[in-house]
Amino acid sequence: MMDWTKYQLFLAGLMLTTGSLNTLSAKWADMFSAKGCHDGPKHAFTHPFVQAVGMFLGEFSCIAAFYMLLCYDRRRPEPKVNPGQSFNPLLFFPPAMCDMTATSIMYVALNMTSASSFQMLRGAVIIFTGLLSVAFLGRRLLPSQWLGIFITILGLVIVGLADFFSGHKDDTHKLSDVLTGDLLIIMAQIIVSVQMVLEEKIVYKHDVHPLRAVGTEGFFGFFVLSLLLIPMYFIHVGNFSDNPRQVLEDALDAFCQIGHEPLILLALLGNTVSIAFFNFAGISVTKEISATTRMVLDSLRTLVIWVVSLALGWEQFHGLQVLGFLVLLVGTALYNGLHRPLLARIPCCAAMVNTEEQEDSPGESERLLGDGSVQAGDQS
Repeated sequence: MMDWTKYQLFLAGLMLTTGSLNTLSAKWADMFSAKGCHDGPKHAFTHPFVQAVGMFLGEFSCIAAFYMLLCYDRRRPEPKVNPGQSFNPLLFFPPAMCDMTATSIMYVALNMTSASSFQMLRGAVIIFTGLLSVAFLGRRLLPSQWLGIFITILGLVIVGLADFFSGHKDDTHKLSDVLTGDLLIIMAQIIVSVQMVLEEKIVYKHDVHPLRAVGTEGFFGFFVLSLLLIPMYFIHVGNFSDNPRQVLEDALDAFCQIGHEPLILLALLGNTVSIAFFNFAGISVTKEISATTRMVLDSLRTLVIWVVSLALGWEQFHGLQVLGFLVLLVGTALYNGLHRPLLARIPCCAAMVNTEEQEDSPGESERLLGDGSVQAGDQS
């Protein structure tokens, strides 16, 4: 294995740090309580759609990063950045709407469950992306990928059980809220998988630079969701909402709470800035190191989020959650082919690995789930 350069180490550290901060800052914002627009009692900052708008602003800023990168590259004697073909930006409207819907659902769910479970359960995207790639992209999954999907399902069940048992001891979330949040996260992954399949068709057909693609989706998500905040202000949803007016989203209440508690703004800015740098770092890691490294770092940030949440006292340690994380890690590794380099060193398994690699479609890890994709990380 080649030694990493200082720049590669910087990119890996940046991706791991900003990817972890993205979820942690969103959860931090959820934990604040402050007065709203009227002199009533303090209430929790539960404004998932306002948070989603901030996230899309971070994605939108990737457009600026793309043009800055392009401008810098053109000053070189030999430019290396491929700006891609010209394309109709409206092509990204459907995946952007998937991103907007899935992100909003996940931020609602983050109010109901822990940050670590939120991150772990997002691993369900492998299941739905794999199935959709077979149904709509005509891809044939390898036996190791099917095994990875089944192991991922097992890991999701274990994480769900951990939340069920820890829900009885959790004072911050009711058990029914925790389980509802977990289900919402898994449901959101179905939408994310549709988004990823659409992105694959667009990005590789039109040769769009990933930063430009992320920025274009961010623009649509920011613009549409900002407009939707207006009708949301008048839609009453009863007890489903925790804001005083019990409407779907009360953006004015969110701004008033920020005025009374400026640290909320710091948390929201942390989410916006981290998603921008996370996308840039992730795409750069894929280019400078490998898509496999990006997958490993993405799995490691789940561990970082869990450890930090425990250290800050945001959640309690549960052994089942550790087991669930390890099982999900194995499932993700198998699906993305991380087992191949290890098996290739074993003489009796080398031939099997070579056969599997020949059957695999070229660049699949970069295309679909290898997070060389334009999925916003984070999407949350």
